[in-house]
Amino acid sequence: MTKETIGDIIISPRVLEVITGIAATKVEGVHSLHNKKMADTLSKKTLGKGVYLETQEDGSLNVDLYVHLQYGVNVPTVSVAIQQAVKSAIYDMAEVTVAAVNVHVVGIVPEKTPKPDMKSLFDEDFLND
Repeated sequence: MTKETIGDIIISPRVLEVITGIAATKVEGVHSLHNKKMADTLSKKTLGKGVYLETQEDGSLNVDLYVHLQYGVNVPTVSVAIQQAVKSAIYDMAEVTVAAVNVHVVGIVPEKTPKPDMKSLFDEDFLND
């Protein structure tokens, strides 16, 4: 069976940021994502809070995630789970190869701190349940 190409498929970096952010925050032990600089909070370029993407020359993707973890979790175990979840989600949904997922743990959050909801993370209409 042959596949016929009838045009280009272009995936917005914003879509990849949302996929990455949702995959990371669904990992058990992740509290929230965090921008690496205060200026990123105000920037229109950094739309996915705590998610930074860089495309390599070969078309693969490098991902940097800045996360807060919940108190009491095993940091290396949760970090590896984040790497696997993000790599799998991006490939499964967008067929983009991920070369590296760099997890930067910027803080540990006390046990009784409520998790932010998905809507506040991305402020997208499609996240309405």
